[in-house]
Amino acid sequence: MTTFHFPIPGVRIEDFTYNLPEQKIARYPLAVRHDSKLLRYRDGKVSDHIFLDLPSLLPRDSLLVFNNTKVVPARLFFRKETGALIEVFCLEPASPKEYILAFSQYASSTWYCAVGNAKKWKTGHLPLYNPHNDPKLASLGLSASLLGQEADRFLVRFSWTASLPFSAILEASGRVPIPPYLKRESEDCDLERYQTIYARKRGSVAAPTAGLHFSLKVLDDLRKRGMGISELTLHVGAGTFRPVKTRYIRDHIMHSEPFSVSREFLQQLISHKGPVVSVGTTSCRCLESLYYLGLQAAGGRNPSFVGQWEPYVTPSGITYKASLEHLCTYMDREKISILDASTQIIIAPSYRFLTTDILITNYHQPNSTLLLLVAALTGEDWRVIYDHALAGNYRFLSYGDSCLLFNPNSQNNTDL
Repeated sequence: MTTFHFPIPGVRIEDFTYNLPEQKIARYPLAVRHDSKLLRYRDGKVSDHIFLDLPSLLPRDSLLVFNNTKVVPARLFFRKETGALIEVFCLEPASPKEYILAFSQYASSTWYCAVGNAKKWKTGHLPLYNPHNDPKLASLGLSASLLGQEADRFLVRFSWTASLPFSAILEASGRVPIPPYLKRESEDCDLERYQTIYARKRGSVAAPTAGLHFSLKVLDDLRKRGMGISELTLHVGAGTFRPVKTRYIRDHIMHSEPFSVSREFLQQLISHKGPVVSVGTTSCRCLESLYYLGLQAAGGRNPSFVGQWEPYVTPSGITYKASLEHLCTYMDREKISILDASTQIIIAPSYRFLTTDILITNYHQPNSTLLLLVAALTGEDWRVIYDHALAGNYRFLSYGDSCLLFNPNSQNNTDL
């Protein structure tokens, strides 16, 4: 007999806020990644550590799931003949739509973009802004043409004369898209530090920030303790910074993000018997979405997209691992080794986690969907966690400290 998982949450966003003083927001990263503070929440209790302690705080049979997406320098500046400066922020590729193909294009590539000072750019193509007459920038021959507008995003075609792929064009001319709440321009330090050390696949315009704390030593210590390490790819979009402006979360429209997983990764999840550790909310959203893709495959559908409320209205009747088996069967039938999909899933109080036993995450903005995810995992204790962090001088948001949250409803958190 099938049952509905849980009701669509009727929570008010105002019930998930807190006072975040400006001085608590970390404007810059620490000198050493693993020196950041780490709060552990387990069995209703909190304790203070540093991130270097992480391997000793996790069960030995844990499987850590990392998001290996790479932040691209997606902010570009162009200038009109009148002198007006136009900022173009690449959001996602339009033609070709696949990230790998878009970054490997020569001569031209078309993207959906956010445009700053858009009122002053109606038509025509604009040359790259090059205030210091840098010969390297000039040699790119980069320009942008406005093709149209869809809602709050613009269709922009980039053209260039240099014999380079678009990935190299961005690396040479773009700026790192650090979060707006840092209230500063990107600097040289951001090129390295607003990137995880295991980032491999270009596509994000925001970093999966829980991963910023991992150093080579921490990764080495995890392996020495016999823990499993696996990777997925979810490209983080600008929507991650979008505030919730509705009174009730049920009226909020969640952003969608593309992700990919390998068949090998799915098989690793199926075979693993210990706790699954989501490194960041992006890994968590992807892991939870896989179940609903599996249900789609089981029902004879093409598993390609998980809607915002799909977990709350979809009848279920199989286990998480059985759902993954259906995905593997689908991939075998289609003769594909990588599954590409996208998710709009929103995780809020009333949600029951299907595979996330432990979550590593930073401290999030008030009134945000990411804070709702934390509350879905920890219940009302999210306030205890955040009050403790505020009182203990933890650093908040993207360059801030992190917390290690054990799912109180998990049956899979074994002894250390």
